[in-house]
Amino acid sequence: MATTTTLSRRDAVRLSRLRLTAQKVAPGAGPALTPSALVRHLFALQAQDLAAATWAVAVRSPGTTETDVGEALREGSIVRSWPMRGTLHLVAPEDLDWMLRLTAPRTIASAAPRFAETGLTARMLDLAAHVAHDRLAGGRALTRAELVAALAEAGVPTAGQGGYHCLWFLAHSRVICAGPPSGKQQTFVLLDEWAQNPRRIEGDEALGEMAARYFVGHGPATVRDFAWWASLTLAQARRGLAVAEAGLASITVGDTVYYLSPELLDSGPAPSASGVFLLPSFDEMLLGYQDRSATVPPEHLTSVVPGKNGLFLPVIVAGGTTVATWRRTIARDHVDITAAPFTTMSSTVKRGYERGARAYARYLGASLMPSVDYGVATP
Repeated sequence: MATTTTLSRRDAVRLSRLRLTAQKVAPGAGPALTPSALVRHLFALQAQDLAAATWAVAVRSPGTTETDVGEALREGSIVRSWPMRGTLHLVAPEDLDWMLRLTAPRTIASAAPRFAETGLTARMLDLAAHVAHDRLAGGRALTRAELVAALAEAGVPTAGQGGYHCLWFLAHSRVICAGPPSGKQQTFVLLDEWAQNPRRIEGDEALGEMAARYFVGHGPATVRDFAWWASLTLAQARRGLAVAEAGLASITVGDTVYYLSPELLDSGPAPSASGVFLLPSFDEMLLGYQDRSATVPPEHLTSVVPGKNGLFLPVIVAGGTTVATWRRTIARDHVDITAAPFTTMSSTVKRGYERGARAYARYLGASLMPSVDYGVATP
């Protein structure tokens, strides 16, 4: 469950702009990272909505197109699976195996009631693993429908949510992961064939690696943010921080300690962090933290997550603060982008919004022209 800390607006903006810089949303000095390098820097990027995750990569890698990110997924330099929180993420292929070894046992245990409800006994799950190995060995890829059909044919319960829970279990058990997309459909492949040369780290070394990577790619963040994000107990998160702490810096806001990279502490937020950014749904600027109040003012959280149903809308962030949600409709030769601002947009925010809309259109395809609607303020 997300928590909210009482932050002054000044402190909130400072934290948010530092996070925009750490996450590469706000470009700093040096060349833009490639999609695979960007994912490696962030360590993991939420990807339950693949189209949103693709834009999340591109908005942090200026000049990157939807096609570029799709190619990285097809060639396997970025892998999509369920490494933590029972939720799909994009990760580097060499990291997925050790991440799952660290996080999956606790996640799988929490899902036992769902397995029981769908008839997925230990024997059935073992059978499912054998079927997956048999049907996918040798570099073969099957769509979700094809793999679920193969499981059903072998006698594995797949009715209702059974098929989904079975694939979820196989991914958490390091049997399968998402493979190259087949048109608009996701495929599945064997993890050990698709993500070769995995890193072999475990125990406190793995906890320390996870802590270091998280705080460098997401900091400033708290140890509770880290524990929530990584599906760790607070004790595990603290052990990881103890291993990594010598290579990190920290700042204290009120009574709360936030960890970040020493380089970011020295440089401060990039000048561009004061700009305007169109971020996708489920973006790491929100989902990367248990406490999201630095970037989303608490009074506007229900506009970003209507009904508190866990479905995060795309947002417009200006100067470190979420000022609107947005949506897009793609037509044959243009993309319509409509904002739902929380207050009337200033001329500066409007110009930044227009630049973001043009960048989004270029990401989708050079022939698309953006059409923007500033919306009506709904405070």
